[in-house]
Amino acid sequence: MNASSFETPASVEDLQEQLRGVGYIADRGLGTASLIALRLSRPLLLEGEVGVGKTELAKCLAQLTGRQLIRLQCYEGIDTHQALYEWDYARQMLHVRALSEHELADAQTVGGLYSEEFLLERPLLQALRAGSNAVLLIDEIDRADDEFEAFLLELLSDFQITIPEVGTVQAEDRPIVILTSNRTRELHDALKRRCLYHWIGYPTASEETNIVSLRAPEVTEVLVKKVVASVHRLRDMDLAKPPGVAETLDWVESLGAIGADDLTNETAIDTLGAVIKDRDDLDLVASDITRVVPGG
Repeated sequence: MNASSFETPASVEDLQEQLRGVGYIADRGLGTASLIALRLSRPLLLEGEVGVGKTELAKCLAQLTGRQLIRLQCYEGIDTHQALYEWDYARQMLHVRALSEHELADAQTVGGLYSEEFLLERPLLQALRAGSNAVLLIDEIDRADDEFEAFLLELLSDFQITIPEVGTVQAEDRPIVILTSNRTRELHDALKRRCLYHWIGYPTASEETNIVSLRAPEVTEVLVKKVVASVHRLRDMDLAKPPGVAETLDWVESLGAIGADDLTNETAIDTLGAVIKDRDDLDLVASDITRVVPGG
């Protein structure tokens, strides 16, 4: 499918079914928020625990709609140059050197160094220019600082950005925009006002079983249910980093990698690093593995 042939689903149920077809199970709340975002061309801010499918939704929407996924991974210290554009200084220097050798350098030609020819597009600029052919994922916005968050306000409200040397670049058609946050810090109200909002929590055991069965259809139902039950027990323990759905899938795949067709105390210990990602948590769980594995 390509972007031009995609039609916005007629109902929440239709969108849920289409997402399931590309490997993503969305409950009614998330399906509704996603449908509204598609119909109104509004950015969608997803907050929730680590590994519950926030980033995966953007990937699956790109696959479903036939759009290009453009991902901006946020981190501490990210600035506009990494997110928006940079000048190709190496090419500019080579250009100036070539002009100098031919004694052609003057104010006009030097001024031309700041033209489209030497502009390196970064994710935000790429997404604006791609417009309706793109899904823009601004991942883990909570890792960026306040200044970068403020910089995004123009983009999220008007879908335009200003490049001093070039001018204002505005999207002809709006891309789908998904922002994710793990709530390592509170986001500002100005950013939230520009977005639709949805919280993604841990799924129920039944929902998680369906997710794992869809993503790993070769795994037996008995093993899937046993792994999911164990993960839910882990989440009830006082862990520094409780496992998300991503870790549930990692655990199932790891058990398959060692040829295990059952989750026992022994196979759980052998593969614990797939689901527990903290040293203290690992020691705690390993010392009380019978509490984790049903009938282990």
